Amino acid sequence: MTDSMDGPGGTTSGLVFGRSTGHEQVVFCQDRASGLRAIIAIYSSALGPALGGTRFHPYESEEEAVDDVLNLSRGMAYKNALAGLDHGGGKAVIIGDPRRDKSEVLLRAYGRFVQSLNGRYITACDVGTYVDDMDVVAKECDFVTGRSPDNGGAGDSSVLTAYGVFQGMLASAEHRWGSPTLRGRRVGVAGVGKVGRHLVGHLLADGASVVVTDVDERALARLRAEHPAVDVVADTDTLIRLPDLDVYAPCALGGALDDATVPVLTASVVCGAANNQLAHPGVEKTLAERGVLYAPDYVVNSGGVIQVADERRGFDFERAKRKATGIRETTARIFVLAADEGIPPAVAADRLAERRMAEVGRLRDIYLQS
Repeated sequence: MTDSMDGPGGTTSGLVFGRSTGHEQVVFCQDRASGLRAIIAIYSSALGPALGGTRFHPYESEEEAVDDVLNLSRGMAYKNALAGLDHGGGKAVIIGDPRRDKSEVLLRAYGRFVQSLNGRYITACDVGTYVDDMDVVAKECDFVTGRSPDNGGAGDSSVLTAYGVFQGMLASAEHRWGSPTLRGRRVGVAGVGKVGRHLVGHLLADGASVVVTDVDERALARLRAEHPAVDVVADTDTLIRLPDLDVYAPCALGGALDDATVPVLTASVVCGAANNQLAHPGVEKTLAERGVLYAPDYVVNSGGVIQVADERRGFDFERAKRKATGIRETTARIFVLAADEGIPPAVAADRLAERRMAEVGRLRDIYLQS
């Protein structure tokens, strides 16, 4: 097993240092025998050990993988900060097709690399990795969350992720319409996999009218069986143009809010579970100019990371749920700050996260002597 910094065009360190992203550490991991090629990025440990999932994806290039892991790890630092967790931000990516390349030996090799960081990075599930995979990684590593209940873990984190998004939506409704409820509102959910499906349940229970779309017919069939009253439209473009839409909830891929989407969006609130919803900087300003209230994605979708962080203490669902309920208060605080300072909510959220990282991180400079 080797730890490699060599890429097809020379050293891959050039892919990192030239960007001035502020990351503390980026580790390139390779085990030729198992086919493992992974990158672990730690953006910040100001609040504690970096926590973030492992994404297994067939990236077209090493540079694309670096882009993703740098962006995702930075996002995790901000998410963990605003979730009130004593964790910094990190992320890992494994380059490959999980359907073809994933194996026990590859996952165990990956676990050895995570272990070598001695707790600076704690991993969990992400796109392409699941609870069963974390159980395998944990055979070689002490710094793993998102494991199965049979192995001391919390299991599927989508339940609390959806719950947190719903809390953020309640805060959005109160800020926009004066009452913390979606009753009588029309909510469009794009993506009804695990998180979106649970979110629909919360919305219906609160009295909302729900319309959904998904590229996976199996997900739609499962949702129809559970909630026959839900309306279904053909695609996201149709969904966002519905004339009676009050709230748009992107719960699938990132980049859902872009230069083509925002001008035709009919909803006056956007609050969903998808990561990295803003396709590029500036979209948050366009939303604000159109009068659309945007609940920052990394704030409202932090229920999952709250759950896996609680696993480190010995998982207690009710304790984690109580903490996830705080997402509503945090979202409301962001809206107030944004209004007071005349800035978009996404900028306000960043400022609050940066403030906590700076203020708490400063305490590490205080010398303690026993």
